[in-house]
Amino acid sequence: MSRDISDEVSHMTRGTEPQRERRYVLAVLVLVFASSHVDRQIMGILGQPIKESLALTDTQLGLMTGLMFALFYATLGMPMAMWADRGNRRNIIALSISLWSAATAICGAASTYVQLLIARIFVGVGEAGSNPPSHSIIADLYEPEVRTTAMAIFATGVNFGILIGFLLGGWVNEWIGWRWAFVIAGLPGLILGLIVRFTVREPIRGQSDPGAMVNRPPRFPVVIRTMMQKPVVLHFVLGSALASFVGYAVVLWVPVYFVRIHEVGTGIAGTWLALLIGGGGALGTFLGGYFADRLSTRLGPSWRSWIIAIAIIAALPFSLLTYFSDTAFQGFVAFVIPSILGGVFIGPTFAMVQSRMPIEMRSVAASINLFVGNIIGLGVGPYAVGAISDTLQPTYGGDSLRYALSALAIVSIWSALHFFLGGRRIRDEVLLVAPGTPSDSPTIERG
Repeated sequence: MSRDISDEVSHMTRGTEPQRERRYVLAVLVLVFASSHVDRQIMGILGQPIKESLALTDTQLGLMTGLMFALFYATLGMPMAMWADRGNRRNIIALSISLWSAATAICGAASTYVQLLIARIFVGVGEAGSNPPSHSIIADLYEPEVRTTAMAIFATGVNFGILIGFLLGGWVNEWIGWRWAFVIAGLPGLILGLIVRFTVREPIRGQSDPGAMVNRPPRFPVVIRTMMQKPVVLHFVLGSALASFVGYAVVLWVPVYFVRIHEVGTGIAGTWLALLIGGGGALGTFLGGYFADRLSTRLGPSWRSWIIAIAIIAALPFSLLTYFSDTAFQGFVAFVIPSILGGVFIGPTFAMVQSRMPIEMRSVAASINLFVGNIIGLGVGPYAVGAISDTLQPTYGGDSLRYALSALAIVSIWSALHFFLGGRRIRDEVLLVAPGTPSDSPTIERG
């Protein structure tokens, strides 16, 4: 049974989220996303000390930080998203924060590889319930014309999380050890969970898409089939997954690279990378969404996709300079451009999936996008670099990690190709619709 939400939205205009309230909700969700990435990415700066403390191989380290975490995080994200499309999204987010924060703190008590692996799996289980409902809430709060910018602001949580995680993890490790870094990183999330539960209101589904139809949430195979019938969505999902492959591998292995090859302390490395990936990356992530909205208005909607392809190719030579730098300083300087451009894809991808899928499918569609991105990106990316490094180690010694990281260039080019093709598909769609009709209009996409 379906209902037209236009009357309900009209009725709620007096009590719907005013500008200040929706900005508050967006800010809280940015903090939630940042918290998840503090707890997730702190493994990057702590990777080398954990490897030495527990006598791990690069493959084991990549497996723990990538594949095993991603399997639980990405797989459980889909049933959690189905729950979010039917239940209270705010409460699901609050519960999830509490679980992953407690699990992160428990990581500090692990004395063996298996214990730490199990604790990291529970971090992944908790984080599975956060992103899809957050995407759905933001889509309900912001109209399609500004949704990419709002999603890009939300996506800066990745960079703020990395900034805090690298700074905190790097210096706490040097002062009192890597175990306390996990405890200090995890506990604040328990407070944030209470803030979400008691200060955020659940918005009306579809209130920012007046006139759109909100149907009963369909079964999971229906969502899959709907996504498969949208070529633009497929290009964005695949391009984003490949970009995530590179991004996660870089975030988790570049700190190890500077500590191992250039013999930089975790505090100094964490500070540099916090400023570059955290600060510079946040700027690039925001500007990616901002300019995607602006260029699509001025030059056509294809630029929501083409701006990502350009950013990926522009960052590539600077990434290679980073991996083959002679000194740590040269490497950090070269890494400025990849740090800024690395997150350009996130906001436009989140927004494209939300804008092109029916309202009642948005949480599940977001979870499918995250599943593909995390299995390919978080799951395979760090593991692949670790495995390649171990394979090349007998030949190249400590420099094996340089060559393992440089192999990511192939994946970057593949990712850019999907965003180029996605933009071309959008351009072709524009030629088929009536003049003046937005190509990402829900009525066109669902028709």
